[in-house]
Amino acid sequence: MNWDQLTVGFALTGSHCTFAETMPQIRRFVDAGAKVVPIVSNTIMTTDTRFGTSANWQKELKEITGNDIISSIVDAEPLGPSKLLDIMVIAPCTGNTTSKLANAMTESPVLMAAKAQMRNGRPLVLAISTNDGLGLNATNIGKLLITKNIYFVPFGQDAPTLKPNSLVARMDLIMEACEAALQGKQLQPMLIERFNY
Repeated sequence: MNWDQLTVGFALTGSHCTFAETMPQIRRFVDAGAKVVPIVSNTIMTTDTRFGTSANWQKELKEITGNDIISSIVDAEPLGPSKLLDIMVIAPCTGNTTSKLANAMTESPVLMAAKAQMRNGRPLVLAISTNDGLGLNATNIGKLLITKNIYFVPFGQDAPTLKPNSLVARMDLIMEACEAALQGKQLQPMLIERFNY
């Protein structure tokens, strides 16, 4: 696919343990010629964890994309009327974000941007990372699976013995899932073995 002239909204939410897997996928879009607009949830802007500091993740996002980070609802709202994004990705998409998106809650920059994308009838691609994907969040994932213009990066159980309800997307398939979504298709197979045991 030719990514020149396409604008990708790449949103990150607070599954900090997957950021190291996610950042190279953002670079793939940039290297392919896409303009990438970074969007983050509040936790990215304020939380340091054992996986890295907020300041370092922000710096890396800016360096990879060459663009300022959308980090407030006010800054995300114009994405609707401007129709800036050809496609939007939420990666990682936490259980918290999944549940709020499925229940029409808009309380973060990422969710405002997602709402704008859905308003415009353009593809929204989710790369889930949640410890309760096969628990209470299963119903929310189910809602999103049948929602028009929402697509999923293939996902599976990441630790079925230790965390049987946990689901994580294959972050290395984000670009391929987006290519399919731009054609109105779900990348298959969607349910995969995340790790081999």
